[in-house]
Amino acid sequence: MTITASDLKRKLKNREVTETLAIRLHRAISWLKCAEENEKNLDLQFAGLWISFNACYAIEDRADGSLTERELFGDFIRKLVACDLEGQFFQLLWKKFSGPVRMLIENEYVYKPFWDFQRGQIKEWKKLHQRSIDESKQFLSVGNVEGLLEVVLDRLYVLRNQMLHGGATYKSKVNRSQLRDGCNMLKLMVPLTISLMLLNEKTDWGKIHYPVVG
Repeated sequence: MTITASDLKRKLKNREVTETLAIRLHRAISWLKCAEENEKNLDLQFAGLWISFNACYAIEDRADGSLTERELFGDFIRKLVACDLEGQFFQLLWKKFSGPVRMLIENEYVYKPFWDFQRGQIKEWKKLHQRSIDESKQFLSVGNVEGLLEVVLDRLYVLRNQMLHGGATYKSKVNRSQLRDGCNMLKLMVPLTISLMLLNEKTDWGKIHYPVVG
């Protein structure tokens, strides 16, 4: 069953949550709605989905900048998995592993060391890529949801950088496969993420970026 932005908006309205979480999820749902409205445009759909996801996990900047994006992902994933008592993320990953998850993981164009190699920063990437693919299969076989989600988000973050930093041409034919796989993955992950956060309002999801002022 597909969870839509309208479904989530209605659920948010009917639950008592803190003002901070309400703002966070309202923002996330609004960008999920944007993605739904641009379903036929992969570039805009991906942008909407990523911003929606970003609204879920982003926290107020720390003065010392101590957390990297990867560490933010790790902390956020651990909270999500701890809240996912019914194993919905595992079921999602298990059912979709032969489709968008596997294709995203196997696509070298969203694998950071591939681009490090192109820039001359490392001497080899293929063995590392294969090791990452093998680790992903191992994570799935033993039910390591955190590990597999981190690999998926690592790939999605490379795609995010390509798109949102102007590293790809609008409606380009070159990056369609990874963009399609990325959208297919985020279309499943984002609504589930919002749903879990909504059901676990007492979890500390952190202070939001740019709180409403005035």
